[in-house]
Amino acid sequence: MSSPSTADQVVRYLDHLTVERGAAANTVSSYRRDLGRYEHYLVTRGIDGLDAVTESDVREFLVDLRRGDPDTGAMPLADSSIARTLVAVRGFHKFAAAEGVVGTDVAHAVRPPRPARRLPKSLPVDEVIAILESAGAADHPRALRDRALLELLYSCGARISEAIALDVDDIDTESRAVRLRGKGGKERVVPVGGPAIDALEAYLVRGRPALVRRSEPALFLNARGGRLSRQSAWQVLSDAAQRAGLDKAVSPHTLRHSFATHLLDGGADVRVVQELLGHASVTTTQVYTLVTVNTMREVYATAHPRAR
Repeated sequence: MSSPSTADQVVRYLDHLTVERGAAANTVSSYRRDLGRYEHYLVTRGIDGLDAVTESDVREFLVDLRRGDPDTGAMPLADSSIARTLVAVRGFHKFAAAEGVVGTDVAHAVRPPRPARRLPKSLPVDEVIAILESAGAADHPRALRDRALLELLYSCGARISEAIALDVDDIDTESRAVRLRGKGGKERVVPVGGPAIDALEAYLVRGRPALVRRSEPALFLNARGGRLSRQSAWQVLSDAAQRAGLDKAVSPHTLRHSFATHLLDGGADVRVVQELLGHASVTTTQVYTLVTVNTMREVYATAHPRAR
């Protein structure tokens, strides 16, 4: 018995979609295009019969889609397009198995590629400095608070949630360090650059006393004397970026990403940076046990543009 032709089975499957499933014309057209690409891939690999296709063939097809083909001029596909193509391929193999054309659905366990994580773009150093300086343009309590908050975010790469959760006792201006509480309640102590320490001291001496209304341990206070909210902290940065003349979206995580990028550009070890950021990684943790606090501070002071 001859092996079932892939081309013939594609035609049968498309007919099935049209007649029995009542698929829309646009859907059938999309499947025809995706399966035509799949059929071409199999032919170029010398695979004509469906019973010769393996799971690794299907997986390699996805790799080819992402890579593109310079010989044919095929451009690399985006992850979303690859996922859509895989839907057609999996449906095709499921149909062939259900019809008894092949004994196994080799595409059943194949999953689409995970979309690449999109990180916010880092800002050039001069734009970061412009934001920080615009936050503290005036010498009144809230301006001092805003400058201290943004300087701290950039100086140690803190998450916005970590910054607003800080209490006064979490800052040690003498040793220039801050205790951050990260995800899962994990704590880490990270160094703080000179400009951030100066801004924090100015806020603690001339700003915070004017804002506090009651016994409140929070470091950053709102106008009513309570802990600054995440939304208010976000607005502080947004307003500062606008005053600095930046016509781009800037979020607290942009400062965090800029912190990491500028450290790496300055020659800091990526594993030290990961630890400073509080990223959960067994490998990073194991490496970090070999790095002393003093070594961290030396790397930070030489690599970070706002450390002194």
